[in-house]
Amino acid sequence: MESHSQSNIQRVSGVSLIFLFVCCTFLVSLASAELHVREFVIEAKPVKRLCRTHQTITVNGQFPGPTLEVRNGDSLAITVINKARYNISLHWHGLRQLRNPWADGPEYITQCPIQPGQSYTYRIKIEDQEGTLWWHAHSHWLRATVYGALIIYPRLGSPYPFSMPKRDIPLILGEWWDRNPMDVLRLAQFTGAAPNVSDAYTINGQPGDLYRCSRPETLRFPIIPGETVQLRLINAALNQELFFTVANHQLTVVEVDSAYTKPFITNVVMLGPGQTTNVLITANQRPGRYYIAARAYNSANAPFDNTTTTAILEYTNAPSGRGQIAPVFPVLPGFNDTATATAFVNRLRYWKRSPVPLQINENLFFAVGLGLINCTNPNSPRCQGPNGTRFAASMNNISFVLPRSNSVMQAYYQGIPGIITTDFPPVPPVQFDYTGNVSRGLWQPVKATKAYKLKYMANVQIVLQDTSIVTPENHPMHLHGYQFYVVGSGFGNFDPNRDPANFNLFDPPERNTIGTPTGGWVAIRFVADNPGAWFMHCHIDSHLGWGLAMVFLVENGQGQLQSVQPPPLDLPRC
Repeated sequence: MESHSQSNIQRVSGVSLIFLFVCCTFLVSLASAELHVREFVIEAKPVKRLCRTHQTITVNGQFPGPTLEVRNGDSLAITVINKARYNISLHWHGLRQLRNPWADGPEYITQCPIQPGQSYTYRIKIEDQEGTLWWHAHSHWLRATVYGALIIYPRLGSPYPFSMPKRDIPLILGEWWDRNPMDVLRLAQFTGAAPNVSDAYTINGQPGDLYRCSRPETLRFPIIPGETVQLRLINAALNQELFFTVANHQLTVVEVDSAYTKPFITNVVMLGPGQTTNVLITANQRPGRYYIAARAYNSANAPFDNTTTTAILEYTNAPSGRGQIAPVFPVLPGFNDTATATAFVNRLRYWKRSPVPLQINENLFFAVGLGLINCTNPNSPRCQGPNGTRFAASMNNISFVLPRSNSVMQAYYQGIPGIITTDFPPVPPVQFDYTGNVSRGLWQPVKATKAYKLKYMANVQIVLQDTSIVTPENHPMHLHGYQFYVVGSGFGNFDPNRDPANFNLFDPPERNTIGTPTGGWVAIRFVADNPGAWFMHCHIDSHLGWGLAMVFLVENGQGQLQSVQPPPLDLPRC
């Protein structure tokens, strides 16, 4: 009897110790959480690129803007002071913003923009996220220069699922116009034609050796022989998917869009605008200098910037002085190499079993692509698109129009009518051969401001189907407020009877931005566990401006912890 009681006491003591350990771990994690208070001043500053100086919209005088480094569990309070001549808002790309759409940032969706001379404080809590994300302007084309990296480290004591190098290097890929990007946008908005393509691509704001007046500022990244470093790749380009590589070096992919992946080795990475990818690279080649390079992946039959941006990976023991040799140039895929882009994306797998929803409540089918608006006077200066039309874009034939008198989220929260309707179609109003020869009668979309309502905790599947209207294209689709699982993709028209049998429901990759294959489809799944108004749109900004977007209105659940927080008092007014 005594020994039985003793064993019970030991068992209770063991449970108590485990409970005490869990409590201590929880308290330590809370104690280690930090509040990062920052000030972002938006203003024009002189920036010289390609031999010319422009008054460029910057953040704190920096281009690219400041890198934010935080940990999972931290909070941020970032006060944005607008000293520029344009309205602006900032989006924290990929952050869940749980129950807090007021800090998400897309103008006229979750907030009215911050007007010149005004300010707004974004209050953000990092909850169960880590990895590489970024922040950027979400107002017209200000994103061309207003962007920066957002790096979320694990909680103190939490390991990475791979051997983490001691050093990492953020590399932000961008586009540069040799004029004011807002003027480029205004011209396109007036004429209805496609905007002029960029004049250069950049790595951390610098074009590199192959552009005029740029060689002295080409970025050099020293690396010790035998060292492994992590490159945090971010595609901040406004309108272009990009191939990325490093001459003579293999890249081990370990993360995409702040979600860990099963590691795999590749020579080239493809990133759509908005996407991030972390790769490991080891200095295991002959001592020397090797070009880091990025150039366009252009999936559409349309003009594009056919230039190459470079930086230099420089071994610390590379010959210098008279013995210095030119950097080794890499082999890059052709600009239209869809096979390489597809092969890269198809190798991505979640690092463990994905908690992908299996029973679907909302089965949606969205046809995405370009369109044309017919003009009554095709010879007008405002109808300079193909055959006297104006370019447009749509989802399920609805070309999204941003409201102006209020934001969607404010109208939804306050019950204000007339801002948005909730009749966005769950399937295309007319079914057709999406990737075939589409009748010209289906090329003109309907302009409207529509949303689709989702019940809290609904299991959602969306099939995004590219169309051949105007041109098939890889559209990088971004969903605000959510991460989702990419369960399947293919070329041609989605077949609901055949294709789901091939879905990966075990370890599909987790993303916040996914490309629709050129002339094909992609299927994603997520749980609608974040109430609020959440934008879904193409991250090619010219397509967003043409209307390739929609809004999900996710209803509140039960109680305060499943409901949208009240709006902050300093929320900007229209």
